[in-house]
Amino acid sequence: MRLKDKVSIITGAASGIGKATSLVFAREGAKVMCADVNAGGAEAVARQIADTGGEAESIKVDVSVEADVKNMISQTVARWGRLDILYNNAGIGYGMPVTQVPESEWDRLMDINLKGVFLGCKHAIPEMLKNGGGAIVSTASDAGLIGTAMLSPYCASKGGVVLFTKSLAVEWGAMGIRVNCVCPGVIRTPILDPFLQQAQAMGATPEELWERMARAHPVGRVGEPEEVGRAVAFLASDEASFITGVALPVDGGFQAGPPGGYGADQRVASAQAAQ
Repeated sequence: MRLKDKVSIITGAASGIGKATSLVFAREGAKVMCADVNAGGAEAVARQIADTGGEAESIKVDVSVEADVKNMISQTVARWGRLDILYNNAGIGYGMPVTQVPESEWDRLMDINLKGVFLGCKHAIPEMLKNGGGAIVSTASDAGLIGTAMLSPYCASKGGVVLFTKSLAVEWGAMGIRVNCVCPGVIRTPILDPFLQQAQAMGATPEELWERMARAHPVGRVGEPEEVGRAVAFLASDEASFITGVALPVDGGFQAGPPGGYGADQRVASAQAAQ
């Protein structure tokens, strides 16, 4: 087990990528603090881990509130005596033209997606230093690496996570703290529910939207939360001991380039002929 006896915190643990990663971490032997503003959801994930023989606790936390984050860290250390891994995963998203974004919604998104990562790192690093180091992973996005129409606030927040990650990797690497982030493509999680609802309002079915998103990925499908969780577990493990400052796409090839374009039909035909 690649995370055996490691003490970890996962934010946004009640659903989606956070839930899946909590279960992956537990299977890999980690002790998991499941943190989420949805206290009931976090508790349910911790209970699921315990029911399958793992070790987990849950805590309610708003990652945009410093007192909550400090309490999350201190409660984890009080329970298990140390902190080895922090996965900053909590996040929100919405899509609309920048001219329609209310200032309050910009602030809320930045507070959760970017300030939450800042606060987590700020208060986790001192605890990790007590034990000679640790690993921090944050959820950025493909939308933090390229511009995406109708997602400008989300892109700004996730681009901030990418460069914050790189800065901290340089700042703390010599002290044994590795800092990386994952950049998922389209993953089948509840964060996409508002976009599915918008599609329905415009006359498209959810199935049609999923198919459209699948075609944007060279592998021909969207991702599943556990696939991101496994990547996070690797980056958090000692197997990634020489990896820091990385923004790792977990995106079915989306960053590599579009699946269509010039010669696409010929490439498909050649690949089929080679099978």
